[in-house]
Amino acid sequence: MAAFNLSPSAPSTFILAGISGLEAAHVWISIPFSVFYIICLLGNCMVLFVVGKEQTLHKPMYLLLCMLALTDIATSTSVVPKALCIFWSNLRGITVGGCLTQMFFLHAVSVMQSAILVTMAFDRYIAICKPLRYATILTNARIANLGLLGLIRTVLFVLPLPLLLSRQPFCANHIIPHTYCEHMAVAKMSCGDITVNRTYGLVVTFVVLGLDLWLVVFSYSLITRAILRISSKKAHRKALNTCTAHICVMLMSCTFFLFSTVTHRFGQGIAPHVHIILANLHFLVPPMLNPIIYGVKTKELRDKMGKYTCRR
Repeated sequence: MAAFNLSPSAPSTFILAGISGLEAAHVWISIPFSVFYIICLLGNCMVLFVVGKEQTLHKPMYLLLCMLALTDIATSTSVVPKALCIFWSNLRGITVGGCLTQMFFLHAVSVMQSAILVTMAFDRYIAICKPLRYATILTNARIANLGLLGLIRTVLFVLPLPLLLSRQPFCANHIIPHTYCEHMAVAKMSCGDITVNRTYGLVVTFVVLGLDLWLVVFSYSLITRAILRISSKKAHRKALNTCTAHICVMLMSCTFFLFSTVTHRFGQGIAPHVHIILANLHFLVPPMLNPIIYGVKTKELRDKMGKYTCRR
């Protein structure tokens, strides 16, 4: 990514301003950032460790959970270390290649995570609507293939974002009012026409992620219809419990994503530091809470994690 063909007028480095308007509070803001990041790493690494060690958890559902944990780690790691460098040491500089690379990974992880959440919804649909065929329809190999397909889709859709920006001429002002290289924040510093960049960003947001959201909603409409047909209250409750964790994760991810996207693109009257804080929370809070939600709501995983925690 560092070898992009940058235009001659492009600066060699960008400056990340941090949280504009709250510079004096950067050190204090770094405390919750650090705590959230540590909890995120511990929780997701614990999930990866337990699923890897326990043969009984080598199932499609837990393989998907490991994929989600990896994307959670990648999401927060793409943002937090550089943000802490800004908060603690005032190290605001980032090379253009580094900025575009960070942008690629941030958006790639978001699109990949969206694909994983869709696959998890499909997994719950098969488990509830076609339980007798679950083992034959969803094998570990098939889940791995779906993961690879999601990765290919991610690269194909996200790679044009930094490639298009690398061809733009940038103005003398190369200060990015953010803690990381957000696509539109970088695009707005260009002296050229960014209509294509803006349009393609919206296409990725509303077509790719919008399609994924529609597939999740469609899957749960079928699941809901199947659950309503169950006469036994016990079976009814069990079916609902199998979906609770995924629904909580979906609602949390969508809420933070929509708040961040809407305020950034359409909230001109909102203070800049509110934009930046919401955007950072989108990359911090869901990755921190996802392993906690699945650890609490999934009995088999909760029991295994409890066994290793008590042993330690």
